[in-house]
Amino acid sequence: MKIVVIIPSRYGSTRFEGKPLARIFGKPMIQCVYERASISDIVDQVVVATDDERIYGVVTGFGGKAIMTNAENRSGTDRVAEAAEKLNLSANDIIVNIQGDQPCIHPSCIQEVAAPLIENPDIQMSTLAFKIINPEEITNPKDVKVIFDVSGNALYFSRSAIPFGRDSSTVFDTYKHLGIYAYTRRFLDVFRSLPDGRLENIEKLEQLRALEYGHRIRVMVTDHDSPEVDIPEDIIRISLELITN
Repeated sequence: MKIVVIIPSRYGSTRFEGKPLARIFGKPMIQCVYERASISDIVDQVVVATDDERIYGVVTGFGGKAIMTNAENRSGTDRVAEAAEKLNLSANDIIVNIQGDQPCIHPSCIQEVAAPLIENPDIQMSTLAFKIINPEEITNPKDVKVIFDVSGNALYFSRSAIPFGRDSSTVFDTYKHLGIYAYTRRFLDVFRSLPDGRLENIEKLEQLRALEYGHRIRVMVTDHDSPEVDIPEDIIRISLELITN
């Protein structure tokens, strides 16, 4: 069984065109993500899956491995599934999907997200959650929230605040979903074959496709946040995160 990190990366972005190539401490952001993922000692291979020749050229230029994928993929997970097929990975191999805009990804997050699949062959997909510290993230729609059952299986993901306390006196933790997933190659093929989900299209959250069609997602709570770069102004914030961590 191999553990392969695949980083889906697109050049186009409505809020930040060319985001993967934005510079952080003199390096393109995609290189920062690639190098952080490569630190993990459980990973056999790190690959960038892209539909853009510029990103492909930058990755291969710094010595990384990249693979070209179809521009028409519906989501990052669909792009990862195509890359896994092109890499000829076996059904039981574990693929970890790290977003190309998470340059602060902690290498231990790879171990944490892959652990459920390593330990239990019945689990086919997992992801990470982080207990929210900054209260602004609870109501900010760019920060996706997740709720899960007593076994740690996802109940729902939303851009809204979930759960919502009816009584103002109710005290509870809220968890942010981190865009880091692990799947078996077998499940990626299943996911790729599913039609778009209704809730997936409403919330614009690809992981809801799995839930809508009855597939479980195990949620692991991590102590390591992994903030994303959404707009150019985030570069400064992320640079400070890298300095302090």
